[in-house]
Amino acid sequence: MRRLITIICAACTLVVSSFGAAQADSSNFAGPYVGLQALGLGAEFSGSGTSSQATQDGTVGSPSETDEVQVGAVAASYGIEAGYAMPLGSSFILDIGAQYLSGEGKISHQNTDAGRSAGNVSFKFDDHVTVYMAPTIVLSDTSSMYVKLGLSEADIGVTGDITTPGNLSGTMWAVGTRTVLESGIFIRTEAGYTEYNGISASGKGSLTAGADRIAQGTTFSAEPTIVHGNVSLGFRF
Repeated sequence: MRRLITIICAACTLVVSSFGAAQADSSNFAGPYVGLQALGLGAEFSGSGTSSQATQDGTVGSPSETDEVQVGAVAASYGIEAGYAMPLGSSFILDIGAQYLSGEGKISHQNTDAGRSAGNVSFKFDDHVTVYMAPTIVLSDTSSMYVKLGLSEADIGVTGDITTPGNLSGTMWAVGTRTVLESGIFIRTEAGYTEYNGISASGKGSLTAGADRIAQGTTFSAEPTIVHGNVSLGFRF
């Protein structure tokens, strides 16, 4: 919540400061646009989890905190975006759009207690979709700066003898710049992060007793966060 308040204050500051900014033509940025994030995007996941592990025969043992959580880093292959920029004065724009980012991340929970057999599990994340708005200040006839706030969703899958939780949802914050050429071609650079809701899963106990079976009393949880940076190349119509 504190981060959200900080971003909102920053957006308000941009709006207020726009009244004193040098006069620029916001119509150069207005209208519908599409973009391809073809120059790269990076993302990183962080998470934590606890589990109550099972004994070798598959029954529930005493609770035990997982002492090893692997955090996966991913590099998305591409992203696409589309939106509409509405001019609100000569030096202010409200940009509304959506973006899709492809790239898989993984958080693994590994059993390191040789005396018990809770099995190994992993959460996989992919296909990140965000709907956003971006208050924007026009700095010149060709350049602008923005703060972006969005709502994000992502697909989730699991491996191991556990239930599959619902898809992720969260809030995205970002800052960036956008340069538009006379031809309508634009270049956008952006950095930000997304905080997703916590996820949890429990053992199904559906496999043969042994190292791969996870008792129904076993639980796993994670709180993923994505940090992204990308460069977009697009066209304003």
